[in-house]
Amino acid sequence: MVLKSLPEDKTHQFSYKKLIIPTVLISYGIASLSFDELKNLNSSTQYEISEHKPDHIKLDNYTQFAPAVLVYGLNAFGVKGKHNFRERSIIYGTSMMITSAITIPLKHAVKEERPDHSNRLSFPSGHTAIAFASAQFMFREYKDHNLLLGISGYSLAVFTGVYRMLNDKHWFGDVIGGAGFGILSTELAYWLYPKINKLLGGNPEKSQAMMMPYYQKGNVGIGFVKNF
Repeated sequence: MVLKSLPEDKTHQFSYKKLIIPTVLISYGIASLSFDELKNLNSSTQYEISEHKPDHIKLDNYTQFAPAVLVYGLNAFGVKGKHNFRERSIIYGTSMMITSAITIPLKHAVKEERPDHSNRLSFPSGHTAIAFASAQFMFREYKDHNLLLGISGYSLAVFTGVYRMLNDKHWFGDVIGGAGFGILSTELAYWLYPKINKLLGGNPEKSQAMMMPYYQKGNVGIGFVKNF
């Protein structure tokens, strides 16, 4: 009798290949701060947008979280993803914390002025980073079960990034860089999950932990609840 070994689960294994896309996006975003050609592209893109005078709407405040909300909603209706409630809550919460830990200090360090001149916190786009972190989370949860469903979150992330420009809050390079940081944050969260899970301790079957983002009056944060 020949025994077939099950394929190794590489969900939480570190892989340099997973860093290629976010590295390219982040590199472009950083380059757009210094290279004249890319700075000119930022300006010309924003000029074209202003010529059409689009309405400024606030949907991007909510669509940044939409892919993650869909993951929880789909699971509630029986469309199961890669992880259970506890596991995915830890992963997504970790992703959000990494995203904030990267983007907020960078904004204050780079001090790039926004297109609307409201402040100097333009690079990178935090909304876009959260949106792509959420989309990457949805992709990772569903890519092995339903690829089309898994990639659907990226359309919401792109919508968020586009509307950050339409709302005159970010340059093109800010959005591209933010997308890279978001994807990177989620990849790091999946890699760190086994280590964080050990730190949290408790029996996964008997304990519940939930990490969820919140948005209130322009502030983004993470709420954490654990029951033993």
